[in-house]
Amino acid sequence: MLVTTKAIVFSALKYGESDLIVKCFTEKSGLRTYLLRRILKSKKGKLKTSLFQPLTQLEIVANHKDKGTLESMREAKVVQPYHTLHTDVMKSSVVFFLAEMLRNSVKEEEANLPLFRYLENAFSWFDTHNQIANFHLLFLLNLTRHLGFYPDTDGLEMPYFNLLDGTFQPVETNRYCVHDENLDLLKKLLGTDFDALSAIKLNQTGRSKFLMLLLEYYELHLQGFKKPKSLAVLNEIFN
Repeated sequence: MLVTTKAIVFSALKYGESDLIVKCFTEKSGLRTYLLRRILKSKKGKLKTSLFQPLTQLEIVANHKDKGTLESMREAKVVQPYHTLHTDVMKSSVVFFLAEMLRNSVKEEEANLPLFRYLENAFSWFDTHNQIANFHLLFLLNLTRHLGFYPDTDGLEMPYFNLLDGTFQPVETNRYCVHDENLDLLKKLLGTDFDALSAIKLNQTGRSKFLMLLLEYYELHLQGFKKPKSLAVLNEIFN
C-alpha cells in the first residue's frame, strides 16, 4: 500500500556497499524499517543520504507491505528544518543519545499519534532554544507517559519513590526505592514543561545521577532494554 506520512528518523545504517537501512517512526504506521537501495552511490535519485540524519522530521512516500519485512521508500523531504541540532556539538550529542534511546524503547508498529506529536514538538523546541542542559532528562521522563510507565503522582508528598512500581510511598520496601536528591529532582520535573527547565539548577553530578536513575527505570519497565552506547559520549560532552 502506498502511504504518504510524516516520519521521524531514528537511525540509518549502511548495508553493503551502496544501501541504507533506515528506521523511522511514522505518523500513520508507527515504527517502520526501510531498505534504501543504491542511495550511497546514486546522485540522481529522489532520496539523499543527508535526509536521514537522526531525528530529522520528514514527509515520505513509502510502500508499506505490512508483512514485517523491510519496506521501500519512494520519496522524502524535510518538513521541519533544523537550524542547530546537527551543527551544535552539545545538541548533536544529545540527538544521537536520544535517537538510540528511542530505538531501544519504541517498538510500536502501529500509529501512535500522541507519541508522534510529542516527539515532533519536543525536537522542534530543542532546536530553537539555548538553555538545554536538562532537556534530555525531562524528555525521557515525559516519554515514559507514552511508553506506559509514567510515575503515578498520587502521594507526591511521600518521602520515597519506588522505581519498580512507579509509585510514591511512605516507607522503603525494596532496593529500588529512591529518597535522596534524585527524589527531589523527580518531583520538580513532574509536571514541568520545557519552557520552565531553565529554572531548575543542576550541576553535572546531579544531572548524571538522575540520568542513571532514569535508565534504571527504563530497564525495569521495558523488556530487553539496553543502555545506549552513546551514553559515554554524552557524559563526556556535558563534562
